Amino acid sequence: MKADRKKLELAMARACMNSADLPAAAGLPRPTVQNVIVGKSVRPATLGKVARALGVDPEQILEKGE
Repeated sequence: MKADRKKLELAMARACMNSADLPAAAGLPRPTVQNVIVGKSVRPATLGKVARALGVDPEQILEKGE
């Protein structure tokens, strides 16, 4: 699964988070969160944790066609 970078950045802005805040909020290592941010394929659970930390449904940050 891949996150859409623009959607992810919008969700981060709404949650008043930056890329430094997100790993702690999601309970994930920084390199894993960086993989999500740059659009690399990650496990569904990883995308789910990031979405939960941002207060959105995973579908809201999912790349179209995934």
